[in-house]
Amino acid sequence: MKKIPMRMCIACRQMRPKKELMRVVKTAQGSLVFDAIGKQNGRGAYLCRSAECLERAFKTRALERALEAPINEELKTALETEIERNGSAV
Repeated sequence: MKKIPMRMCIACRQMRPKKELMRVVKTAQGSLVFDAIGKQNGRGAYLCRSAECLERAFKTRALERALEAPINEELKTALETEIERNGSAV
């Protein structure tokens, strides 16, 4: 049986299969980007694909703390769009 990689959502602190989560990456240049394929180089942080977790991550600044960088509007929009596109699959 193949082992399923698990990751923790930085907002709700729940362990989930990696494929169920969204990944945000801090690149070597220091910019934050949404990693759609989950294989981009850099420091990553994971979030559930739910509006509640996204809102909590912004409100508590969990994403900023995890990646040690400020969140820009472009990234917020990309994450919100991804949740709308895929729905709250929790």
